[in-house]
Amino acid sequence: MGKETAQKINKPRAIRRLVIWYKRNSAVTSIVDTAASSAATASNVAGNMVSGAGSVVTTASNVAGNVAGNVVSSAESVVNTASSVVSNASSIAKNTLQPLVFDPLKRLQNNDNILDKVEESQSKRIWIAVDGMGGDYAPGPILEGCLEAISRFPINIKFVGKIEKVKDAAEKTGLAELLENEIENNRLELIDSGEPIGMNEEATAVRKRKNASINVAMDLVRNNKAEAVYSAGNSGAMMASAIFRIGRLKGIERPAIGALFPTRDQTRPVLVLDVGANTDCKPSYLHQFALLGNIYAKDVLQVQKPRIGLLNIGEEECKGNDLSLKTFELLSSEKSFDFGGNCEGRDVLSGSFDVVVCDGFTGNILLKFLESVGGVLLDILRSELPRGRRGKVGSAFLKSNLIRIKKRLDHAEHGGALLLGVNGICVIGHGSSKSLSVVSALRLAHSAVNHGVMDNLNQLQKLQVLNS
Repeated sequence: MGKETAQKINKPRAIRRLVIWYKRNSAVTSIVDTAASSAATASNVAGNMVSGAGSVVTTASNVAGNVAGNVVSSAESVVNTASSVVSNASSIAKNTLQPLVFDPLKRLQNNDNILDKVEESQSKRIWIAVDGMGGDYAPGPILEGCLEAISRFPINIKFVGKIEKVKDAAEKTGLAELLENEIENNRLELIDSGEPIGMNEEATAVRKRKNASINVAMDLVRNNKAEAVYSAGNSGAMMASAIFRIGRLKGIERPAIGALFPTRDQTRPVLVLDVGANTDCKPSYLHQFALLGNIYAKDVLQVQKPRIGLLNIGEEECKGNDLSLKTFELLSSEKSFDFGGNCEGRDVLSGSFDVVVCDGFTGNILLKFLESVGGVLLDILRSELPRGRRGKVGSAFLKSNLIRIKKRLDHAEHGGALLLGVNGICVIGHGSSKSLSVVSALRLAHSAVNHGVMDNLNQLQKLQVLNS
């Protein structure tokens, strides 16, 4: 009993030392010290009570008859009370220490989750067409992500693909029963199609293969049977199919792919476009990208007055190549949005801009670079942690935080990019998308539909610059 009591007393002291090592902020350290001290005091009291209870039990065993029974009964009651005090002390210490030490980013993430739940609870259920055959791992992970998204968001899915392959994939992944249940509940519908457009095929293949999965999915949007479409397949083919099947917005010369990048403020990402649809651009293209991004930032990101930036090698208006210089003139003279000037590479993630425009060649390099940052950063931090017992303890404290940092930088958490400039909501997923990416992409599609992005994009047609 003495050894157990000593361990309970030493545990808060060890926690206190680790907290002081981990936390440098004096105010937080003071609060943690108070919590640890309270836990130690409670443990001492509990230990004394347990010790006293043990003595009572020993004495009671030497007493005969009814007296022994009464004393033993009282002793058991004291032991139970002591155990309850120990449990409460542990619970108080855990609840006090956990938010301050083990989970410093929890508040930010909880705020984000609360906003998501409010948004989802206030929105109607919509139909989204999914190219189930597009992607490196389709159709299994795509189907898994769709089934998960149905349970989390107010959406229904029209899953397009070769039905036999889809059902075989469901059997292999253990999703067959769930698939049948969602079909019976009219929350998922299987739509038969041909083979997908391969990743190595030309985008123009969509014209020859009318029953390709992306074409069938796009037709559902064109015929108003779905309000958005998602594909993790050939992005060029998706863009071509969108242009041929649902058409461009009037006045928009080239659609752009817009991707959300994280910033210092977790609640305010930056929209970067174009990230791959147009490798060679004219100044007028970038001007139109800014108009599209401005509306998206207002509607979906809920930024009242988005700040637009032009990606460049310097802040000065005289910097950059011919494309940058001519685009700067166009954006500076535009009165329908707030142009904040040139945005250097180091400013993209700073939160200084809400929308950053660039040509697709530069944007795609930027996107692919960012995708690698999360994993590399986590590996570097792991390798730099101290070795031995102290390093293991430090790793235990930092592990959850490092995972959340990687999560904020992980492209799978954003899931996909919007194809802006076509006459419908189109979300393009990464070719290597798995279930988590699919869930995130479908959330993005739902958000775009729910905020009426297309209604406001169609208002662009009234701008004189698009009619000239």
